[in-house]
Amino acid sequence: MIAFIKGNVYAYGIDWVIIDNNGVGYKINFTKPDKLSLNKEILIYTYQHVREDDISLYGFLTLEEHDFFLKLINVKGVGPKSAMNILSKADYKKLIVSIENKDVNFLKTMPGVGAKTASQIILDLKGKLISTTDKKSSNDELNDALEGLKSLGYKQGEINSITNTLLKSPNLSSDEYLKLGLKLLMKKKMGWLNGWR
Repeated sequence: MIAFIKGNVYAYGIDWVIIDNNGVGYKINFTKPDKLSLNKEILIYTYQHVREDDISLYGFLTLEEHDFFLKLINVKGVGPKSAMNILSKADYKKLIVSIENKDVNFLKTMPGVGAKTASQIILDLKGKLISTTDKKSSNDELNDALEGLKSLGYKQGEINSITNTLLKSPNLSSDEYLKLGLKLLMKKKMGWLNGWR
């Protein structure tokens, strides 16, 4: 198994790159041509896919994206090419958020993903993509912000109405969650007042 390849960019296209590593050219399926420059050194993490009639390499700039790809291809009905097409369309962090939020409609906008595949991705991967530590820190920050909103006099029902929206913005600090929460609540209040008038 080839874990990564480090070398100079020899040539590239929309969905591939050739890396020159000590005189050997490795052709890798790669969907981020905007991150490449000819003759510049790069390190690409790889997944080697072996079939009877083909050996292919799939490349990623980060280990996190590589790991997400590995989980994605373990979903029934999602092969390496499909997974690569999905990752070419959306950042893996956005995909993780959509899976955690069971956002079938967002996943259906990905190439080759219908309602059945979107539901299968959520069924197989929800809760398995964010490490316990990440989840804890993110939830702790959010919980602090929600408590802050409560202490400012907002009712639990009002706070509940914006919690799902706040969850769509992971890795914020408690202050950032609080500011965003206040903005959302004010927006809702203004909408209600306009409707009442």
